[in-house]
Amino acid sequence: MSEAVDIQDARTPPVLVREQLQGLKGDELARWRIGPLENRRSAAERGIDLPMPFGWFALCYSDELAVGEVKPLHYFERELVLWRGEDGAAHLLDAYCPHLGAHMGYGGKVDGPHLQCPFHAWRWDGAGRLVQIPYSKSLLPKLQKPDCQRSYPTAEVNGFVWAWYHPDHLEPLHDLQTFAEVGHPDWTPYERHEWIVYGPMQALAENGADSAHFRYVHGVLNNPNYDITFDGHRRTAEVRAKMQTPRGLVDGAIAYGVDGAGQPWTRFSGICETLLVSGVTPVARDVTHLRFAFTQLRSDRDSGVAKAVIKDICKQLDQDKAIWDRQRYIEKPPLCRDDGPIVEFRNFFRQFYAGEQWRQYREAAKARTISR
Repeated sequence: MSEAVDIQDARTPPVLVREQLQGLKGDELARWRIGPLENRRSAAERGIDLPMPFGWFALCYSDELAVGEVKPLHYFERELVLWRGEDGAAHLLDAYCPHLGAHMGYGGKVDGPHLQCPFHAWRWDGAGRLVQIPYSKSLLPKLQKPDCQRSYPTAEVNGFVWAWYHPDHLEPLHDLQTFAEVGHPDWTPYERHEWIVYGPMQALAENGADSAHFRYVHGVLNNPNYDITFDGHRRTAEVRAKMQTPRGLVDGAIAYGVDGAGQPWTRFSGICETLLVSGVTPVARDVTHLRFAFTQLRSDRDSGVAKAVIKDICKQLDQDKAIWDRQRYIEKPPLCRDDGPIVEFRNFFRQFYAGEQWRQYREAAKARTISR
């Protein structure tokens, strides 16, 4: 009897999750996923002073940036301007014009491959160089050189526009991974979902190493068995678990990985073939923009099971968000043996913090410990 009660309790989401998600459907659910958080606490109150990680991060989907279009963005705690030149290439700069500070994301204009400032029409290239002052023949020599402190390397892979961010302005340390399924005629166009999570990137990524929460937050009957491999900037794992489907419990396999800090991917098999390409982008130290892009085999797509897979994955993210939005970061958690490889994961993720950032964080953490 006690075992049956335990299983039932495990399959009942925590009170917080139930309260947050009860009755949310359709447009209302979509608005909750990206909307403001009521009674939001500051990063300082929640102990979130982790550094901003570096890596490749998604800016938008490729088809969301037309030729000649200019977009204002806010990521990495910075105001940014993204544009696609008439040559088709995407570029990203810090948004404020070095001349007199106009925000070029609002009113900026594409001129060939360049961006024209709305204030005095100075023109800039994607490397941050000044290329023209329309009312003067005098170009300032110091502004005609590439400016790595204002520009960001970009790439288009897997249907996303990506930018490389590093606080010390280092060039990319690894390439983006590509997936043959994306755009293949046998696979569907992306089904897209997005969330704004009020938590740091590390906490979101740590979720995959936290085996105990699957049972109590997501209703998995037993803690999943999985093997995690850490290899340089790449983390991979395979999870085997029973999954709830319209056909009942099915043995499923989930292979997932992440390249760097911001390019996770997941392959689901056993129910229907599904590839999830994710874009995880830091807005601030305690705010993360998360995109899920699903593609499935066209031969499976019309089945109710295929649609249920995506719905269930998104439901699990909703359940996680309800926790993440108000979670405090515990630097040295008292872990038990069955919590999963959380320490190993944190050691892995630490490589995505720049050296000086990490030193400052450790000094601040040490000072907090002494003050107690």
